[in-house]
Amino acid sequence: MLIRFALLTALCCAAPAIAEDAPASVRVMSFNLWGGGESGMLPLKRTADVIRAAKADIVGVQEAYGREVEGVRPDRSKELADMLGWQHADQGNGKTILSRYPIVSLTPGKHGARIALPGGESFYLFNVHLFHAPYQPYQLLKIDYEDAPFLDTEAELIAAAEAARGPELAETLAELKPLLESGAYIALTGDFNEPSHLDWTTRAKEAGVVPMAVAYPASKQAAALGLVDTFRSAHPDEAARPGFTWTPTTRPDDPADRHDRIDFVYASPNLSVLRAEIIGENDTAADIGVRPYPSDHRAVAADLAPAPRPR
Repeated sequence: MLIRFALLTALCCAAPAIAEDAPASVRVMSFNLWGGGESGMLPLKRTADVIRAAKADIVGVQEAYGREVEGVRPDRSKELADMLGWQHADQGNGKTILSRYPIVSLTPGKHGARIALPGGESFYLFNVHLFHAPYQPYQLLKIDYEDAPFLDTEAELIAAAEAARGPELAETLAELKPLLESGAYIALTGDFNEPSHLDWTTRAKEAGVVPMAVAYPASKQAAALGLVDTFRSAHPDEAARPGFTWTPTTRPDDPADRHDRIDFVYASPNLSVLRAEIIGENDTAADIGVRPYPSDHRAVAADLAPAPRPR
């Protein structure tokens, strides 16, 4: 009788299981690792330290492949995910999605992944690494790179950029678009290897930040779809806050280089941009400094708050 009473008491008084609440915001990061985190000659732990310092929840990774060993370039992102205690989804070609939350599946074309947030909501991260050459700022400034011809006009730069990256980006946006139209929460990360039309403006030219105004097509395609450039949304004055991500490896006044913002976090319009920051080699060039810094790209991270679903 005493045993039965004790059992009933335990059952009645046990705390009910409580579902984990959905996060108020999700911090999404885009990070080019620079040859699997190895090209900077630092241990992979430093790359993990950058992600920790950024306090990211989900990361779109580019250049996950390390140095070639016996004819194979190993994908270091799985090792990186294990260091963080996170999940890992290999998109192929050195692109990877890392997440502290469960990754449910890759999209059919592997351009993105569905991630299950606490509370049961789905979040989609798409991730790109667009082709690096020809690089239009170098073509304009007569900097030799990949045997590309030098160009002089905005029309020439736009045409060259579209030819280099347009088809590749279109594939990703085609897979993203139906989800966007369905009202899904979506972010798009990537090393676009192309500046933004929101940066190369007349105002920035007059301020001496860019050499001329150019309506670069990749960023215009993303904007035309309704995606929000999170850094430029949080920092709307492109002359005052250029937000350069390329490159911490050369001086801003190096005549053989040109610094620009080519790494992005885009968000669907049902995500409010609470904050967007640059992560880099020191607190002067970036909002969050990490020393020593392992990549030739500064990373960008944005806090995104999902709009409540109608009940």
